Amino acid sequence: MPTTTTKSQTKSDTVIALLDRAKGATLDEICKATNWQPHSTRAFLTGLRKKGFELAREQRGEEGTSYRITARSSAEDASV
Repeated sequence: MPTTTTKSQTKSDTVIALLDRAKGATLDEICKATNWQPHSTRAFLTGLRKKGFELAREQRGEEGTSYRITARSSAEDASV
């Protein structure tokens, strides 16, 4: 009987998927999806910027500030 293994999605993958959406993701949405504290979430976003990701910050009315990936580093593009 063949067994199939699927790679489990990391929290980093989850956050990047949220940030890739057209509407992006709020800090609260990321915190709920990862169970991270807000300061940890902000630190992760800073780390993405240091890795070459460009993040747009937009106001979403009542929901607050939304973050969205607008560009990736060329090294990240090659691995995706």
